[in-house]
Amino acid sequence: MLLTVIAFVVALGVLIAVHEYGHYRVAVACGVKVERFSVGFGKALLRWEPKRQHPGQKTEFVIGAFPFGGYVKMLDEREGPVAPEERHRAFNTQPLRSRAAIVAAGPIANLLLAVVLYTAVNWIGVQEPVATLARPVAGSIAESAGLKGGEHITRAGFDGDLTPVQSFEDLRWRMTRGALDGRDLTIEVAGEGGRPARELVLPLSRMEARDADPQMFRKIGVLAPLTRPEIGEVMKGSAAESAGLLKGDVVRAIGATAIIDGQQLREAIRASVDNGQPRTQAWEIERGGRSLTIDVKPEVREEGGAKVGRVGAYVGAPAEMVTVRQGVIDGIWRGVVRTWEVSALTVRMMGKMVIGEASIKNLSGPLTIADYAGKSASLGLTQYLVFLALISVSLGVLNLMPLPVLDGGHLMYYLWEGLTGKSVSDAWMERLQRGGVALLLVMMSVALFNDVTRLFG
Repeated sequence: MLLTVIAFVVALGVLIAVHEYGHYRVAVACGVKVERFSVGFGKALLRWEPKRQHPGQKTEFVIGAFPFGGYVKMLDEREGPVAPEERHRAFNTQPLRSRAAIVAAGPIANLLLAVVLYTAVNWIGVQEPVATLARPVAGSIAESAGLKGGEHITRAGFDGDLTPVQSFEDLRWRMTRGALDGRDLTIEVAGEGGRPARELVLPLSRMEARDADPQMFRKIGVLAPLTRPEIGEVMKGSAAESAGLLKGDVVRAIGATAIIDGQQLREAIRASVDNGQPRTQAWEIERGGRSLTIDVKPEVREEGGAKVGRVGAYVGAPAEMVTVRQGVIDGIWRGVVRTWEVSALTVRMMGKMVIGEASIKNLSGPLTIADYAGKSASLGLTQYLVFLALISVSLGVLNLMPLPVLDGGHLMYYLWEGLTGKSVSDAWMERLQRGGVALLLVMMSVALFNDVTRLFG
């Protein structure tokens, strides 16, 4: 719990500080006087004025008690009287291009941070599972395409443009893009025993996926990398303990079905329920070089409206891992590409939610973000950096949305001013701001409801 809180606060602090620094730095470059730079709201926990500041600046820096936002307060005639000799340094007196640049700088800073973070991960390297597939889910797209399990995927891509697949997570990302964009994914399977590589097409365009959730991957059929069908930790009082299963047991068969990987074993356990009742099955296991047959009766649990079997043990040995690391130039380029891909996917998902083609369940709020922050931090530095990059992209894209209370809304005002030569009237500004606040509150309420449903439902 403490790690989750710390990871969440650090993430908010970094992302907000970078966003506001974008506004601050461009404002200073445009000659606008910045009166206060605040990370957080409410009572000031810390405040200071650096002795060395940019010419004409006397900015107070503040860290507030509540880290859910920040702001850069600039000299502005609309917010108070401005001395005649400083009027040229007020925000509202700046040319249109300067005002637009200052407003856009915050979201752009978040996107640039994502590039830096993804690049750092590419340089540091991250341990990820090898792109060797477990047996696909029965009746899934992957099974229909001809995958049996055990295939090693070397390349994948869209519209005939195949590029190397570096890991299982890389393959899952491409599947996510294909499913949500409605595009078929072509994969190249490495040949075995001197046979040439072959290409298969996963027709993801048929899915009409609305949510990036576990059910989407069940429909695709690729849930996990290939692992040994080994029993891990056994929970006290579980069905596995009652049956006599021990940590280290390797399952070779369930009934007449041979078991070749951990994912297949998990699916067999899930399916060991008939009409809501558990089905006792004979498991052939290997223990210490000896073969044993054990009768296993699973427990029945509710999951997604269906009854599934559970044995109360970790199923499947750790997957074979590979270190994914890039050189200096490739690392930067892949950082830019990943930021662009995540940004584009985020925009498309937001657009689909607006027109009803994607579920609003995809909206996440502070509880989900905090949960992911803690989980990623517990997995190590690189996973936490990837989490920060993802949230930074989301923050940048969200702030560019044309909602009046967001940076994107102000850019829309400036676009109107550029096209008509007239600024938006105060009356319309007030109406739009109220509408924007109302819409933002609705979005926040939906996101919070989704958080509670995911975490406690």
